[in-house]
Amino acid sequence: MIKKRLLSAIIALNCIAVSMPMIPAHAEDDAEEVIIYQSDFEDGDVSAWTNRGENDTTVISASEDNAVSGTKALCAGERSKSWNGPAFRLDDKCEAGVAYLVSAEVMGQYYTSITVSFQYTDASGEQHYENLANLNGAGWQSVENLKISYTEEMTDVYVYFEGGSDNIYIDDFVLKQAKVYHPQTDIASLKDVYANYFKIGTAVTAKELAPDSTKELILKHFNSITAGNELKPDAILDKNACLAMAENGDDENPQISLASAKSILDFARDNQIPVRGHVLVWHQQTPTWFFKENYDENGEWVSKEKMLVRMENYIKNVFAAVKEEYSDVDFYAWDVVNECWLDDGSYRAAGSQEEGSANSPWVKIFGDNSFIKPAFEFAKKYAPEGCKLYYNDFNEYMPAKTTAIVNMVEEINADGHYIDGIGMQSHLDARSGSDAFPAVNVYNKALTAFCDTGLDVQITELDATVNDTEHFKEQAEYYSDIMNAIIDHKDSISSVVFWGTTDDQSWRASKYPLLFNEDYTAKPAYYAITDNMDIPEPSETTAPVENNAKMGDVNLDGVIDILDIITINKAILSQKVLTAEQIRVADIDGNGMATPEDSLSIMNYIVKLIDSLE
Repeated sequence: MIKKRLLSAIIALNCIAVSMPMIPAHAEDDAEEVIIYQSDFEDGDVSAWTNRGENDTTVISASEDNAVSGTKALCAGERSKSWNGPAFRLDDKCEAGVAYLVSAEVMGQYYTSITVSFQYTDASGEQHYENLANLNGAGWQSVENLKISYTEEMTDVYVYFEGGSDNIYIDDFVLKQAKVYHPQTDIASLKDVYANYFKIGTAVTAKELAPDSTKELILKHFNSITAGNELKPDAILDKNACLAMAENGDDENPQISLASAKSILDFARDNQIPVRGHVLVWHQQTPTWFFKENYDENGEWVSKEKMLVRMENYIKNVFAAVKEEYSDVDFYAWDVVNECWLDDGSYRAAGSQEEGSANSPWVKIFGDNSFIKPAFEFAKKYAPEGCKLYYNDFNEYMPAKTTAIVNMVEEINADGHYIDGIGMQSHLDARSGSDAFPAVNVYNKALTAFCDTGLDVQITELDATVNDTEHFKEQAEYYSDIMNAIIDHKDSISSVVFWGTTDDQSWRASKYPLLFNEDYTAKPAYYAITDNMDIPEPSETTAPVENNAKMGDVNLDGVIDILDIITINKAILSQKVLTAEQIRVADIDGNGMATPEDSLSIMNYIVKLIDSLE
């Protein structure tokens, strides 16, 4: 009886799979956007909403004070703090790995500015927050199709509204599942096009990586990953663990956690994609408490001597964690120090970020940039084997800053090889073409100066903005000229990393800075940097991996059974992205991909209609 049920289930699954057409070069699911939740609050039901904070006094109700349509809207009143406000939970209604869109009409009472934000708890229990939209001005304002997604590691996932302390009103709230798009499969892979020159990478956040379509794009085009935020100090410093250490008399051994980067590092590990670490020592996105006695943000600044001890232990603990938890990930590069020089070649002003975003708490403690050399000394001492260490900066093409960086690396390396390379962020502006900034010859001059140091150079955060879609042609020409300049220096350059995957997910989204549109189609800029290139034959989806699993063991659990059928069918139905090893063992017919025919072969093996899958 059990065997009959098993056979029936397998046949049913394969009937579905075999009837599915292969995904075309670029496709979207047939289904329209699916409404998950919507309300105009006319029925008075606000039960899907909650307030934020254990002691929050916010009262959420359906109010007739203001409304866009009808007579009622959600009102969050009696708020005690600006971050208290109405929150809508996502992970009890939505699925991990799927993209959703949020739209609403929003109003802050008495001209209050409102921020729409995203919140989740990572695998270690740490909460994270991200602003999605800022609404300034009086009256009702619209937010339309804010894209939200989350990974399986994320829990307590909310979209929420904050700002001021007066009432917040929400009307015509809609949460819907976004249409699913797939990257084009009939265009050249960027990593293949530049295989004979340098790595081609992308930066990605955990939220951005969540949809399977983004994973597909990365597997298609990139052979390097940078965590956009998840390896920065504020993401990996474990404040609670630090405070616990301080209570026991030790405030010199900062504790860290890689939990916020888990989904990115797991993806890199599972697909054998090399990683650029970003960043250890930076004035921004480093909490002020890190620089204070007993990690008390209201305490006294620590001495230079204590900060040196704290810096060494912090760097040691970061590298110890990646060695222990991700020993099989190739951390081929790491930005040790970031953005220490101003455009005029001087160092930053002393102070906390609360006192000014351009201030440096490192300069506050050390008095100047003398903290840079010990940071590299410590990193060289503890970094994983083969990991090169970089100084990274933006506006690196400004002449005075170029000179300051060159002088710094030469001075620090005068008595030892501490700095392996220079990272050129390369946040550029194509504008309308003729007035691009920087001009290509200016960028090339800086590129030449850095390469002439004899150090490795990496383009670490490349993007190029335009004011509107009408200037995509000019953007394409500018990208082409910049890449030509980079290719001219190929012998000194080991990696080019684009800062993001698709335009809509970029930190500069309003100015379309990247190579791919929101629907994952390639833009003119993509074709401009691949046309007229000598393109090798298409590569495997990822780098070669050890052939440990048996053919047919698609879920890699050591057994070939119905779970493997389910796994391969999910991939065929675009509900799951397979790793390189999974694709290898699923590809029974040897055509380089998982197909319904492969699934049928595995089924036949399970029910003993064939003797082997080899």
